[in-house]
Amino acid sequence: MKLTAPLVYGLLACILLVSAPHADHLPLWVSAVCMMLLAWRAYLTYSGNPLPARWLLLAVTVACVVGIAINFRTLFGREVGVTLLILLATLKLLELRAVRDATILIYLSCFIIITNFFYSQSIPTALFMLLSLLAIVTTWLHLQTGTLHLLPRMRIAGMLLLQAIPLMLLLFILFPRVQGPLWGMPQDAYASSGLTDRMAPGSMSKLSMSDAVAFRVAFNGKAPPRDQMYWRGPVLWDFDGTTWTRGRNATLQRPQLDDAATPIDYTVTLEPHNKPWLFALEMPTQISIPADLAPDFQLLNRTPVNARLRYNVRSLLSYRANRGEPPQQLRRALALPPGYDPQAMRLAAEWRAAGGGDMAVVRTALAYFNRNGFEYTLEPPLLGTNSIDEFLFTTRKGFCEHYAGSFVFLMRAAGIPARVVTGYQGGEYNDLGGYYILRQWDAHAWAEVWLPDSGWVRIDPTAAIAPARIQNGLSAALPDNAALPFLARTQSPFLLRLRFNLDALTNQWNQWVLGYNTERQFAFLTRLGMEDVTWQRLAMNLLAGVALIVGVLALFMLRHLYQRDIDAVQRVYRRFCTRLAKRGMVRAAHEGAQDFAARASARFPQQAGAIADITARYLALRYEGRNDPASLQGFRHAVAAFKL
Repeated sequence: MKLTAPLVYGLLACILLVSAPHADHLPLWVSAVCMMLLAWRAYLTYSGNPLPARWLLLAVTVACVVGIAINFRTLFGREVGVTLLILLATLKLLELRAVRDATILIYLSCFIIITNFFYSQSIPTALFMLLSLLAIVTTWLHLQTGTLHLLPRMRIAGMLLLQAIPLMLLLFILFPRVQGPLWGMPQDAYASSGLTDRMAPGSMSKLSMSDAVAFRVAFNGKAPPRDQMYWRGPVLWDFDGTTWTRGRNATLQRPQLDDAATPIDYTVTLEPHNKPWLFALEMPTQISIPADLAPDFQLLNRTPVNARLRYNVRSLLSYRANRGEPPQQLRRALALPPGYDPQAMRLAAEWRAAGGGDMAVVRTALAYFNRNGFEYTLEPPLLGTNSIDEFLFTTRKGFCEHYAGSFVFLMRAAGIPARVVTGYQGGEYNDLGGYYILRQWDAHAWAEVWLPDSGWVRIDPTAAIAPARIQNGLSAALPDNAALPFLARTQSPFLLRLRFNLDALTNQWNQWVLGYNTERQFAFLTRLGMEDVTWQRLAMNLLAGVALIVGVLALFMLRHLYQRDIDAVQRVYRRFCTRLAKRGMVRAAHEGAQDFAARASARFPQQAGAIADITARYLALRYEGRNDPASLQGFRHAVAAFKL
């Protein structure tokens, strides 16, 4: 077959469609070179000029490969592989001379489609790749059929893709799953943002600029009030004067809850963040996956969470936590770096000297934040060496990490064991999906103090300066929220509805497509009645299902081989014979129309005229070439009027 200009343009479109989504992560010079090569090939096709010499293509190829090796410092790995694949597919267009070259480009396009899922598995990406696949199949049909027009080719390509859906579903459901992300690599989660085990001034406010989803929560029943939605994450004990860190627990003693009540059950779908911590309402007591509960009630996964994780949790909202905290842990909760923040140390000493007990000191500290002109802001001033002093007595502008960190410092300076807890607070309810969405802008920090009678008690100093942050979310607490992501600021009912619809759709996609892991596959197949789900049984069922689907499709497509092509004249005459057969006058297989008419007229002499007329009309239409519509219509009327 000759490679026509429309076919070449189709191949150009295929390579462009499958490569375009990669432009975001390809080196800029590679994207520029690919665009120039595509434009060059389109110009050669349009002008009819010959393709470039092979030595020139070889020189360009070697130069590009050397450039990629210098850029990535290697020729191995996913990024380099994808870059080389796109570049070589583009270069292949410039040596497109035979059908074999076109076929190779079709296959390369299909392969590049798969690489797009290494970077994004979202619904828009999947839809765009489906559109690209339709273009590829249409071009492949052009290569096979030659002269078929575009619209019929697109229709056939669409039919082929529709016929592939049953096979695709069968493979998706039964193909044995492996641990890890469906398409991405485990290291894909390394770039994910989220809470770390360190907190310094500015870390939380920076995280609040992101609208990325941290996790979603569906409650088994009524959700708790928003001011009780504290999603516990890393607990920070150690302070070096600037940064709070987790450190290492001084005990292996299991955490203990006394007088616990108000249980609540829920399911968390956690986005990958490449850290081991899991998030749960305070205080978690049970979890459905293998995980450890640290002595400070922090839930820890056995491995970093580098794939979407779903787990069920039970929490108790009313409790007294670790009243019997070991002394070494309490000493750790009183430790302060020497030589830092002398003004805060003196202030805490004055509160302690005033008497009234630990709770009186706590109330005094909260009142201090509430009555001394403190401001809640996403853009606090930079702080120096004595960051606590500068915040408490000079700038008085800060985010939740400033208030939580300085409050814990003051408590320790007053002799009250205290620690910082980070996590998320609140959540946005999606009534379409029936779940809460926790985004990075919901990241929060609060404090816990240890009191002899109550154990660890949550104190949120942010609530003393910005109670709207706890009751209504971050946007409501900031007088100037222009720095927040657009989604956090907008209150338009239409946009909120649209966002919830999209998120509900994304959640279902995550749950049933991207989240269809080994456990979900096992649960789903068990629900379908499949017992003893092993990879051998899955493979056998998969092969049987493929054979069944292919067989059914083949029978459907070849059905015309089993159908007799009966013309309209024959069909009407058979109707006439059937009426006679019902009265016992059956036409023999070898019997001609005239012989049958004679026999029928003898049997039914009163209808001899009608039988002769019908037979004459049939013979004229069948054998005398009188097949005009009027004669056929007259034949139909004669048979319809025939009565016995």
